[in-house]
Amino acid sequence: MMGPAHSLSGAAAWLGVGAAATAVGHSMPWPVLVVGALICAGAALAPDLDHKSATISRAFGPLSRGLCEIVDKLSYAVYRSTRKPGDPRRSGGHRTLTHTWVWAVLIGVGASVLAIAGGRWAVLAILFVHMVLAIEGLLWRAARGSSSDVLVWLLAAASAWIMAGVLDKPGNGSDWLFTGDGQEYLWLGLPVVLGALVHDIGDALTVSGCPILWPIPIGRKRWYPIGPPRALRFRAGSWIELKVLMPVFMLLGGVGGAAALNFI
Repeated sequence: MMGPAHSLSGAAAWLGVGAAATAVGHSMPWPVLVVGALICAGAALAPDLDHKSATISRAFGPLSRGLCEIVDKLSYAVYRSTRKPGDPRRSGGHRTLTHTWVWAVLIGVGASVLAIAGGRWAVLAILFVHMVLAIEGLLWRAARGSSSDVLVWLLAAASAWIMAGVLDKPGNGSDWLFTGDGQEYLWLGLPVVLGALVHDIGDALTVSGCPILWPIPIGRKRWYPIGPPRALRFRAGSWIELKVLMPVFMLLGGVGGAAALNFI
C-alpha cells in the first residue's frame, strides 16, 4: 500500500479499538482516542523505514535518510542469516525485518519503556515523531515537497505540546488502562504496535505479500509472504486502493469513532 492508505487504516484501526473498549466498559477518554488515532496513523508508516523512497525515510531530512540506510542493511543482514532454502535471494532489506510481528512488538515495547523512563520530554518526542508521520500520511498533498518540511515539523511540535498538556490533565487519559504509580503513558506503545501490524496486513493484500509471521517457518520458507489468494491481491497505488479501500477506511474510522464516544 501507499502511505495515505496506510495512515488511514492505522487511524481507523485505533478508532475501532476505541469502539471495542467502550463496548466492554473500559471507554477511552476522548484525548486518548484522538491522540491514539494520530499515533497509529503515524506508526502505520514506520515499517517502510527500510525503503529510501518511503514517506518516513524523507520525513526528517538527513536523519531519517541515514536511519533508513542503517535499517535496510540490518534487515538485509537478518534476512540473509535466517533465510531457508525456499526463500529467494534478494539484494536489499525492504519488506523483511520491519514488516514482521517481532518488529511491531519491539518498537511498541520500546515506545512504552521510553515514555515511562524518559518522562515528559520522552512523551513529547514520541508524539512529535508520530505527528510528523501522521501529517505526512493523512495530508500528503499539502505536505509534499521539501519546502513544506519545516512547516510540518512546526505543526507537529505544536500539536505534540498541546496534546501532552491535554492528556496531563486529571481524567484525560495519561493513565488510561494502566493505573499503577509511574505507569502514566504506558499505553502509548499500543497504537505503535497496532499501526505497524496494520501496515503489515495492508502490504499482505498486495501482490508481493508480507512476511508477518517471521521467524515462524512455513514449509521451506522462513520469510513466507502471507496474503490472500493471488486473484484477490492488488498493486500498490492501484484504483482498488484509492477508490475502494481508502473510502472504506474513512467510513470505518468514522463509525468506530462515533461508537467509541457513545454517539451510536
